[in-house]
Amino acid sequence: MGFFSEFKEFAVKGNVVDLAVGVIIGGAFGKIVDSIVNDLIMPLVGKVVGGLDFTNYYIGLAGQAAGLTLADAKKVGAVFAYGSFLTVALNFAILAFIIFLMIKQINRIKKAEEPAPAAAPATPEDILLLREIRDNLKK
Repeated sequence: MGFFSEFKEFAVKGNVVDLAVGVIIGGAFGKIVDSIVNDLIMPLVGKVVGGLDFTNYYIGLAGQAAGLTLADAKKVGAVFAYGSFLTVALNFAILAFIIFLMIKQINRIKKAEEPAPAAAPATPEDILLLREIRDNLKK
């Protein structure tokens, strides 16, 4: 079997295609969650706590002057960007919660689709008679 035909057989297997679709959808979904966190949630959180923009919260480790944006402070030197970390951590928590809800729903749907277990077949009459004879002999 040639290299390309072997690769084709590998690439078109169901699991590989499912994984590729999952990665592509996951990437797009991640961008949606990033936008929700950065464009909707963090501005509201900033408004609640006094108009603060968490993305520009940092501690300068290279003697940066106060009042610089995070991007400008990074140009000067190393920074401890705890505001960006808070935003990314919130992003992760939201993404993990949404994935949890999705998996929970998928499991519920799968459970509803599963056929009910079949009832045990009735024991044949000859087996019942043999058991009765066995029990009588034990006495």
